[in-house]
Amino acid sequence: MRRMDEKGVSPVIGVILMVAITVILAAVIASFVFGMGSSVKKTYTVAATASEVNCSSTQCDIVVTFQGGPDADLVSQIDITTPTGCTGVPDSSPSVGYTYTCSGAGTPGKNNDHVVVKATFTDGTEQVILDTYIYNINSNF
Repeated sequence: MRRMDEKGVSPVIGVILMVAITVILAAVIASFVFGMGSSVKKTYTVAATASEVNCSSTQCDIVVTFQGGPDADLVSQIDITTPTGCTGVPDSSPSVGYTYTCSGAGTPGKNNDHVVVKATFTDGTEQVILDTYIYNINSNF
């Protein structure tokens, strides 16, 4: 038989759990407000295209064109990388429609050449604006 002066433990555990949940929620909200928000970088909207032209039986020229976009005026430099050469900085402050040709940097055939174009912006951030495999659709090789 139970005595009337005994008290249960359930209310104490309930209060402890409520306090713990409140502390955890406050820590999560504080980390978002004070810490994580400042490390997010802006994503710029610009684009480039790449294609192969002038293919022989052993090589092709890779042509990269800066297509621009809403943030085109913020681009301070473009870097082009291909697996067979033409690694470097073809132009600083490119304008929309700017074309750069990597002579002999491509290999005829389907999806042989991996081209990466990286843009550097006026605030110093870098962003890959093209990462693709290209081939010459008119090539018979």
